[in-house]
Amino acid sequence: MSFDSLGLSDALLKAVADQGYTTPTPIQVKAIPPILAGKDIMAGAQTGTGKTAGFSLPLLQRLMENADLKLKPKKIRALVLVPTRELAAQVYESIATYGKYLPLQAQVIIGGASIDVQTRLLRHGCDIVVATPGRLMDHLSQKNIALSNIEILVLDEADRMLDMGFLPDIRRILAYLPKNRQSLLFSATMPGAIKTLAATILHHPVEVEIAKQNATADNISERVYGIAQANKRECLSYLIGSNNWQQVLVFVRTKHGADRLQKQLIKDGISSAALHGNKTQGARNKALEYFKTGKVAVLVATDIAARGLDIEELPHVVNYDLPQVAEDYIHRIGRTGRAGLCGAALSLACPEEAYLLEAIEKLLKRQIPRVNDTGYEPISLKVIDAPKKNAAAKNSGKKDYRHTSKKILHHSHGSSNNSRGNHSKKPANSRSR
Repeated sequence: MSFDSLGLSDALLKAVADQGYTTPTPIQVKAIPPILAGKDIMAGAQTGTGKTAGFSLPLLQRLMENADLKLKPKKIRALVLVPTRELAAQVYESIATYGKYLPLQAQVIIGGASIDVQTRLLRHGCDIVVATPGRLMDHLSQKNIALSNIEILVLDEADRMLDMGFLPDIRRILAYLPKNRQSLLFSATMPGAIKTLAATILHHPVEVEIAKQNATADNISERVYGIAQANKRECLSYLIGSNNWQQVLVFVRTKHGADRLQKQLIKDGISSAALHGNKTQGARNKALEYFKTGKVAVLVATDIAARGLDIEELPHVVNYDLPQVAEDYIHRIGRTGRAGLCGAALSLACPEEAYLLEAIEKLLKRQIPRVNDTGYEPISLKVIDAPKKNAAAKNSGKKDYRHTSKKILHHSHGSSNNSRGNHSKKPANSRSR
């Protein structure tokens, strides 16, 4: 199937061709026709499957069908809500790219940028607003923006917005929108909370499911390294250096942890940058630019980067810390293996994180292969709950555990012998290979 067969206008087809795209992805094939027909949709698809174009292209065409090009200033007719600034920027750029031959204008409304500048831009008018919920609520409370003319609402990465606590803001924003509108909900996972939200905002939606729920892409190789917390940084530096990895996205749990690991990697001779919520928008943009252009080999990020980062041909993702929310594992490793390319996702798991690994594997309904020979003493990743606080256990000095040992599958994971720099040397406190 080609884009020509989806019913898109010549202007949109020309913009798509300019990007070198000839064949639509499965999510685009299934989502574009019903959106063009004016139907609500609830779409579940893995990240990196082309869903931004899946809603941007028909959204632009629907707005052009009854556009009043003489109206000044323009009124906002489409609203796209996303969880993070990075994703907002990506969606805005996609809309601008696909709509470059159309007389439609979009604005991006996010935190970390001047609200006064955004207010001035909104007063000039636009057709489409791409926003994060928090900053949009700021503008609504200050009466800088009117949403009474919205014809199309898009909730992108809806599950992530709920994870980040945006549900109250979303409900407040919905109260500003006309009830007679088209609503599109996109989500990589479909937990019960998303289905409940969908029931309140969608009207007889078309359900689009591209991949198995809570599934990872088949073209991503996954491995778990069982390793003590104290050895993680040394192991990471060794893997990067010995394999000559040039582009690695590393996820950590905290902002402080991101800054600390970045400095440690630099001391190891590995160029790196950090990305987290305490960074200014300018610093975040600079870190992303350096990473995308190869000025730094490693981007150390918190989960703020799990959604919205679109990095072409990213080969490696490393979970330095396992995510607290199991679904975030899917979004993290979804940064690699995009557009059908192969990718590798490695997780460094210490015994204290065994329960997090168990939750991830329960979500995936499968076990992630373990690396048998990590270069360090073997580490058990069996789950052991905290001891029950009862007098008998306390008096006997014995711990009362609810979980028994679990068998762990071990798979060897080969690595290149190509090494560079001091950080490619074998870990000093590792055992002999």
